[in-house]
Amino acid sequence: MAAVLFNSFKASTAAVSSRSLARSAPRHLLAMTRRHYSEEKPPNSAPEQETGNKSEEGAKADDKLAELTKKLEAKEAEVSDLTGRLRYLHADFINLQRNSAREKEQTRDFAITRFAGDLLETVDVLALALKSVPESALSQSEPPSDSTTKSPEAHLKDLHTGVEITHRLLLQTLFKYHVKPFDPTGDKFDPNAHEAMYQAPIPGKEPGTVIDCQKAGYKIKDRILRAAQVGVAQEQ
Repeated sequence: MAAVLFNSFKASTAAVSSRSLARSAPRHLLAMTRRHYSEEKPPNSAPEQETGNKSEEGAKADDKLAELTKKLEAKEAEVSDLTGRLRYLHADFINLQRNSAREKEQTRDFAITRFAGDLLETVDVLALALKSVPESALSQSEPPSDSTTKSPEAHLKDLHTGVEITHRLLLQTLFKYHVKPFDPTGDKFDPNAHEAMYQAPIPGKEPGTVIDCQKAGYKIKDRILRAAQVGVAQEQ
């Protein structure tokens, strides 16, 4: 009976001690314990958040890549446009150089056009002077060499020779500057190079054929300096 009473007293004392310890425990320790359990994350929340962060970073990287690709395409288009313009400018510059060189050459070649045109009248006069002396007068026998005076025929021949030399030298000078005469007799009439002075029906000649050249035409290279004055065959 005494043993039973002792055990009951011991159990009651232990219960009272447990309650006292629980009541006397510091409040901050209890709060930390509760906070620990409340802030602890579920075991599956961390991988999901990491996957979400990776997805967000991937989306940002894709957007940045798309933006850079767009900028690169714009720069490529700009480079292509500038390259095309540069090619056009280079072609225009080459054409300008060629045109300038051609104009410079033409200016040099045709600078004496007016001067040569004025000289042609002198050439014509010399040519008429040569034609005014018949060949028969030039082929007459000369007087004996021991004669102290020259006959009129000898003087005429000397004059003809002097005019002929002058005419030839003047033509040679014109040749140096690419001024050359042309005689279109027998050619087809060309209004760009010929000036028709008259028309006449000529048997055996095709209409429109040059039958006579009264004044020779002249060219500077391939440009007509003066048209030839000609007679043209017409229909009978």
